Amino acid sequence: MEFLFNINVIFYIIAYLVGGIPFGLILAKKFAGADIRESGSGSIGATNVLRVLKESNPSLAKKLAITTLILDALKGIVVLFIANNIFVLTDATLWMIAVLSVIGHCYSPFLKFEGGKGVATGMGVMLFMLPVETLIAAAAWFIAAKTLKISSISSLIGLLSLIIASYILHYDIPAIKTHAPIFIIAFVIVYKHIPNIMRLLSKEEKQVV
Repeated sequence: MEFLFNINVIFYIIAYLVGGIPFGLILAKKFAGADIRESGSGSIGATNVLRVLKESNPSLAKKLAITTLILDALKGIVVLFIANNIFVLTDATLWMIAVLSVIGHCYSPFLKFEGGKGVATGMGVMLFMLPVETLIAAAAWFIAAKTLKISSISSLIGLLSLIIASYILHYDIPAIKTHAPIFIIAFVIVYKHIPNIMRLLSKEEKQVV
């Protein structure tokens, strides 16, 4: 049991638990009295908050969706910031924290291991680890979202842009010399988007207006 007192292991557990906090679900229930898991895509992320609540209260829906997006992104950033700046943990440990933050969001221990799509939390941890690449990805996502108005395909375009940018700007990721953590995060996000991808292929995916 001594390994549980290892500072790295402690941060891995914290990253997973904090990543699992379902801010979208909490905000929608508190301020709109709605369980967003029962409508729309059933996800706990910002897009489903907007999709579910916009019919009854568009203004509130937008505010809660933006707040959810910010909080979901901060889940990973805050833990990484503390691990890096206060405890000065290694880059390898920081990357593991980043991965576990996204896994926590997608497979929350507070929701019987269900959760969101991982986009906002993934964006947050990648912004901390690879800021330039993430800003490029965010720009690609924004352009796709404005033109296509389909959240899932915009997110996947942003993800692809991040991977390409990471190879161009950091062919060898500093310290760890591998893109493995990025691909693990990408795999989880793509896997959680499989229902969306199936709807895209059948032309049934709805726009977010």
